[in-house]
Amino acid sequence: MTNIDRVRGAQPIQITLEFVRPEFLLDVDLRLPGTGITVLFGASGSGKTTLLRCMAGLERAPRAIVTVNGSEWQHDVSLFLPTWRRPLGYVFQEPSLFAHLNVEQNIRYGLSRGAPASRKFSPSLDSLIDLLGISGLLHRKPTELSGGERQRVAIARALATQPQLLLLDEPLASLDQARRQEILPWLGRLRDELKIPMLYVTHAADEVARLADYLVVLERGRVRTAGPVSEVLSAVNPLVVLGDDAGALLDVKVAEHDQRWNLVRVEFPGGDLWLRDKGFSTGDSRGPCTGKSARVRVLARDVSIATERSTHTSIQNILPCVVESVVAELEESQSLVQLRCGESILLARVTSRAVASLGLIRGMQVWAQIKAVVLVD
Repeated sequence: MTNIDRVRGAQPIQITLEFVRPEFLLDVDLRLPGTGITVLFGASGSGKTTLLRCMAGLERAPRAIVTVNGSEWQHDVSLFLPTWRRPLGYVFQEPSLFAHLNVEQNIRYGLSRGAPASRKFSPSLDSLIDLLGISGLLHRKPTELSGGERQRVAIARALATQPQLLLLDEPLASLDQARRQEILPWLGRLRDELKIPMLYVTHAADEVARLADYLVVLERGRVRTAGPVSEVLSAVNPLVVLGDDAGALLDVKVAEHDQRWNLVRVEFPGGDLWLRDKGFSTGDSRGPCTGKSARVRVLARDVSIATERSTHTSIQNILPCVVESVVAELEESQSLVQLRCGESILLARVTSRAVASLGLIRGMQVWAQIKAVVLVD
């Protein structure tokens, strides 16, 4: 049994295909989780959208096996289900709503290809509309909606037929920063509430950190690396850099509020961290958000290493760790150190001179001094 099967408890998605275009070859062999959000990440031209279109049947690769929820959608040339026969929803960069229809009518149009829509939505669709926060928008026209609201309606329309797979092709790319921040929480709610798998295309670092359960990094049409997002981002070979630096992604839970200093303590498998109480409602020291799940990112540049625990320091987050590996980067003056803290992995970027002077080697017990922690969820 694979790691995916153990963690997800759902039938995995199989994508094996070879798709040739002039001066471009997409050649992938993937087995993805059957629930949660799998993010396809990479630079423009790496093959992300082409892979999504092949999944949807919008592009036909002569050599391909596509299996979703135990059903084959394609097997080379012997089997090819057209798009309309594939139980999927597709959300594009632009919402593409019908301007002459209101929100409710746009969603009903998504239902029209299936069984005749009743006057009332089904309870499951009502719940979806509430989940996406659009119940108060049903009688508005698309021109009366913000960009984020239009994209939420497009997602509801894609999900209205209860598809077995939801494909999202850079759904936030056309939105400004304010609208992107508006819709990200809704996408997070879908990730947490829905049981269907989602394939999400992006090259935005914050979307990966916020949404991904499983991460596939594409480069020039091939899979550079793939795995649970925390494992991929904490690896050093290959090193995946989100934004301007590498860093570990940790799933944490709120353990305590410190109202006096406006701080919150979060726990993760490997220790606990103090960070600013930003994005959490406060109460007493235990707080109403105690137990709430969140994600934090610890950048490699914000982690230093000591061989003894410092006592007189302004750094509040100091964790006992064991050195897993030391990798010299392209710049001879820099090294990347992989640290194991309990069940979790952190990365530290330090000078190669510091590595030599501290005598850092695999298996050595050290202290990770964390100067900053970024809340991403």
